[in-house]
Amino acid sequence: MRSDVAVVIPVHNEEQVVEQVVRAVRAEYENVICVNDGSTDGSAAAVARTGAFLINHPINMGQGAALQTGIEFVRTLPGIRYVVTFDADGQHRLVDVARMLAEIEASGVDVVLGSRFLDEQPSAMPTAKRWVLKLAIAFSNLVSGLRLTDTHNGLRVFTRRVADALQITMPDMAHASEIVDIIATHHYSYREVPVQIAYTEYSLAKGQSITNAVNIAFDTLLRKVSR
Repeated sequence: MRSDVAVVIPVHNEEQVVEQVVRAVRAEYENVICVNDGSTDGSAAAVARTGAFLINHPINMGQGAALQTGIEFVRTLPGIRYVVTFDADGQHRLVDVARMLAEIEASGVDVVLGSRFLDEQPSAMPTAKRWVLKLAIAFSNLVSGLRLTDTHNGLRVFTRRVADALQITMPDMAHASEIVDIIATHHYSYREVPVQIAYTEYSLAKGQSITNAVNIAFDTLLRKVSR
């Protein structure tokens, strides 16, 4: 079990799956930080049963805010070298986390990003979602100046140095574009690693809509031009 890695998991109404997800992560990583983002179901109790660190937002503030809360907590933990962001809905695979950690250690880059479109075909990804993501990637690359194959994947690994400086200000799902912008602005070195996402009926039902993706793109552009 690795003690030099902190895994931050934002949680919002994931009672059905979160205990199983967190137990699996805790079997491999000692420091698992779950931020219960104003859930109205039994998510907090489910996380508490796992023994993971549990931080509660009294109201729903958005995934970006939950990640920032978790990362700020990580800053209080000694001996952490890497910070992983991981979804609570069961879509991410621990084997991919291990590959990403191996990449960041071997390459010495600042950030490793998971990509659904690099080398491996997305597993059971709906066609409409695929096209929306492709458009979002093209837009993000245009705005940020980076050349990524996947810009809205929640599976990421940061060095402790990056995590200590990271300041996510977009509370909702727009944080994904903001993180890409932060990488570009601070000239952090990065690599992408191919990952697979487990698209289940449960996770697809909780995923963001096409309308929300358009709103995120608009927010990103507005933030860029208003500087």
